[in-house]
Amino acid sequence: MNLEKVIFGFFVVLALTLNVAFVIGEIDDPQHHSVWILFTAIVVNLIATVLKIGDRSHIGALLLATALVADLQLIACASVWTIANQVLGVVSTEVTVGIVSLAAGALVANVVSVTMVVTDSLISGR
Repeated sequence: MNLEKVIFGFFVVLALTLNVAFVIGEIDDPQHHSVWILFTAIVVNLIATVLKIGDRSHIGALLLATALVADLQLIACASVWTIANQVLGVVSTEVTVGIVSLAAGALVANVVSVTMVVTDSLISGR
């Protein structure tokens, strides 16, 4: 068993599950979406992105691209949340819908990433 691949797989799957944990809930209810889960999802996604940087294969480039998309959308979520909270003083339902929609886009990127990792592992075999 390759410890490097275990750590890589761990962070890729953890990024996906944290993203799901943030998105789950009523889309317009701010109480269903924790800022701490969003923060953790961003940190784990950034770690997963760093782990994807060294691979020079075609699939490595696609994995890095999906990671960058997820990072960009999650950082946009945090930015919208922060700006809304600082400017408006409260995160409205309209803003919450936008935040969760951006996180759902990152979720799609993470699903694509995990699907590619699993597919590559199955094709490579032992």
